[in-house]
Amino acid sequence: MRGPERGLSFFMRLVNAYIDGFNFYYRAVKNTPWKWLDFSKLCELYLPADCKLQTINYFTANVSAMPFDLDAPSRQQIFLRALRTIPNLIITYGKFQTHTARMRLVNPPPSGPATVEVYSTREKGSDVNLATTLLVDSFRKACDVALVISSDSDLLLPVQTARRDFKMQVGLISPSKQIAREMRLAANFVKVVRQGALSASQFPISLTDATGPFTKPPSW
Repeated sequence: MRGPERGLSFFMRLVNAYIDGFNFYYRAVKNTPWKWLDFSKLCELYLPADCKLQTINYFTANVSAMPFDLDAPSRQQIFLRALRTIPNLIITYGKFQTHTARMRLVNPPPSGPATVEVYSTREKGSDVNLATTLLVDSFRKACDVALVISSDSDLLLPVQTARRDFKMQVGLISPSKQIAREMRLAANFVKVVRQGALSASQFPISLTDATGPFTKPPSW
């Protein structure tokens, strides 16, 4: 794909985006009305003027139903269905783990148990999958600019390696205003996702794919 795309403009730089889905959800859109997000539109808003978006890599995991939110899996599947309407988007899955655990209270009551049983959920694999894809693409020179959309400082070494060893231009688009200083220094440029960009990057309420029409989850 890279060869034919270069014919469009001699000065056009090709961009691949790498999105940590869970990190983005919890840092940027949870408890907001902006969950129905078209990442193609969002990426375009943050591209430098001389860049063209080539591939969007979205990393996530299938969530499990919880007693307090039985509909979470169905909402997520509708959203993933919406993402699949974006022609140049690739979804890579990790694993979602949930279990109960007993944890100690910070301020236990004078009488009664000092621990409580809680639900513990973890998403495994997205950061590793993102890092691996970023480094493979950098090694293969699959793009000119890598757009990493995450605020996870665990991605520091992959970003540094992509720049230092493979001479990749790396932009960091952070869903959080809190960005580790090391991550700021590792990237060629850093931008923070703003509410205006989220509101401007929503899918239409109704979409259609090969299976038929579908709509945004009502609770969103």
